[in-house]
Amino acid sequence: MFELPNEDDIVPHGIPQTPDDITEIVLKAMSHTKDARLREILTALVRHLHAFGREVKLSEEEFMAAINAVTRLGHLTRDRHNETMVMSDALGFSTLVMILNQERTPEQISPALLGPFYSRKDPEYPLGFNISRDTPKVGDIPLFVSGRVTSCDGTPLPDALVEVWHASPEGLYENQDDSQPHLNLRGKFRTDGEGRYHFRTIRPASYPIPTHGIVGEMLKAQSRHPFRAAHLHFTVSAEGYRTLVTQIFPKDDPFLESDCVFGVTSADLAMEFPMHDTGQAPDPDVRGRYCTLEVDFDLSPGVSRLPASPIDS
Repeated sequence: MFELPNEDDIVPHGIPQTPDDITEIVLKAMSHTKDARLREILTALVRHLHAFGREVKLSEEEFMAAINAVTRLGHLTRDRHNETMVMSDALGFSTLVMILNQERTPEQISPALLGPFYSRKDPEYPLGFNISRDTPKVGDIPLFVSGRVTSCDGTPLPDALVEVWHASPEGLYENQDDSQPHLNLRGKFRTDGEGRYHFRTIRPASYPIPTHGIVGEMLKAQSRHPFRAAHLHFTVSAEGYRTLVTQIFPKDDPFLESDCVFGVTSADLAMEFPMHDTGQAPDPDVRGRYCTLEVDFDLSPGVSRLPASPIDS
């Protein structure tokens, strides 16, 4: 509860007469914010938000529509779905923030979006484990993923944590699809003494983002398709090194240059997923065609910090 302020603590900030007046008055009222970074962020927010309203001369009806839209973002967000994060992705803001904060050399593998379905609760498995826990379906292609985790100078990093998650070939993550086994297509692995990792899954496919809410309405109004290029999500971390968040895409995916959340942030993230029609697969139970992916991750020295989960799954 706020207590009534002392008379000496009441600092007048003025009464607005014009659209420009209100901006300066609000900034004056906020100028006593003690946290310098918070003051910087809120000051910029007010300036840009007020400038936006003046530029488009926002009507009261449009303003109420915007308020209702923000309210709906909150109402549509649940334990297993974060509509606010999906909106940020679809507006390209998530990608902008990610690019602004990347600290990697051109020689290192590029970062990419975390996405709305990362979970800190995914299980840890032994190397080589098959994270596809569902009964194989016709058309599913086994995918064997392997690689190394090193420092940016090439030194192998044993016991590095490799987290992976991706959508099913039907285009749904397990938290969106009650027909999938719990924690399907999710897992964590620790690198061996030479920094190597490997696991088995199924080849991902392009898929539409959730369109049941306000994000879907926005994409339709903008004549934009809702599809993401097929991809595997990774976070890679090791003690004493900055965590890498990225995505790996098949090089032949048709949506690489029109990904609806602008998630393909660099050409180096589009890789070959070679198809093998003959020969022995890494696992003897696999007969017929299978796919492979080899991807190495290099980490920069720094603080190891895992991202927060946008969902509770």
